[in-house]
Amino acid sequence: MVVLHVIDERGFDRLQRIMGDNKFEALKKSREEETQKQLEGIAKELTEAVLKVTPRVEAGMPIREILRVEKEEDVSALVIGSHGMSNLQELFLGSVSEKVIRRSISPVLVIKR
Repeated sequence: MVVLHVIDERGFDRLQRIMGDNKFEALKKSREEETQKQLEGIAKELTEAVLKVTPRVEAGMPIREILRVEKEEDVSALVIGSHGMSNLQELFLGSVSEKVIRRSISPVLVIKR
């Protein structure tokens, strides 16, 4: 089982200009480390349930990263959460989950939050 979290980098350029390089890099590193710790906690719980778990933190455009990891890890299915808070066209699914469903080569289970 691969547990993946994608840090959405869209808008990072603007934030970096506002904060400056040093503060931005420190914030980015802190966020990545905290996310990694959270995923390791999830992985530990799943491992205790006798599952082999690989936690991964990636940065980039969520749809691209999810689909890239899907291929790299040769997954048999995807489970993705959906906020469902995007525009009217995507009323029932979030934009990321909707696009992953359309582009994934594996079956996708969407969990509505």
